[in-house]
Amino acid sequence: MRELSVETISQAVRELCIKANRVLPDDVKEQMQCALCRERDPLARSVLGDLVENFRQAQALSLPVCQDTGMAVVFLEIGQQVFLTGGDLTQAVNEGVRQGYLQGLLRCSVVEDPLNRENTGDNTPAVIHTQIVPGDAVKVLVAPKGFGSENMSSLKMFTPAAGPQEIISWVADCVCGAGGNPCPPVVVGVGIGGTFEYCAYLAKKALCRGLTSPNPNPFYADMERQILARLNETGVGPQGFGGDTTCLGVCIETYPTHIAGLPVAVNMGCHVTRHAQIVL
Repeated sequence: MRELSVETISQAVRELCIKANRVLPDDVKEQMQCALCRERDPLARSVLGDLVENFRQAQALSLPVCQDTGMAVVFLEIGQQVFLTGGDLTQAVNEGVRQGYLQGLLRCSVVEDPLNRENTGDNTPAVIHTQIVPGDAVKVLVAPKGFGSENMSSLKMFTPAAGPQEIISWVADCVCGAGGNPCPPVVVGVGIGGTFEYCAYLAKKALCRGLTSPNPNPFYADMERQILARLNETGVGPQGFGGDTTCLGVCIETYPTHIAGLPVAVNMGCHVTRHAQIVL
């Protein structure tokens, strides 16, 4: 049994909130730069050039890559041999978010009540997903989620008779219908299976997988390639101005489901699909 203070997790969350908002993941930066090289449309190429310069300047000047610094989504994988000490885990995570957003001078966008809309002033509470896994380590992944892209996400309960092409067409319709609202070029997370709420979780988690890591199942890796090609034929383009680059990558995550259902969710990430992680 290994003891780990929740204060250590709190400090990790603080640092990851700041890092994720200032420095894009390497795979997203690489795909943006590759898209700039491939783009044939002059206006789209100009827009991509501005987006690339923006993330370079943000990192150099220690500024957020986007003014919408998002709602903090925190994924915790806690080894079952870890004994957490020193207080409440949820409070520790939220304290890390509070410190990260206030000390990092990040915009606070969370409201305490979804209808009364009073800002909490420190971007808490976070959305926390906790999983118990084998081992004696704790993985902390912070994914600040802006709502320009979050608002364009969708979920559909397909019938079990639906095939891959129906799902591919639906995902394409979701992205095409969103147009420039999610700040393309987008990253598209797709969750297939589970239940109504779990497929949405899968879609969100998929955005953090990494664009250079295809689904390990060749069947779903091929679906990812098909969806990506389909999306980049829509002509939506960077920021909705047209061009070849509507999507930087597609990541599918799956889970077993019931014989009578086929839940599918799409969670969109903008061109600054942010996430940072550490293993404690």
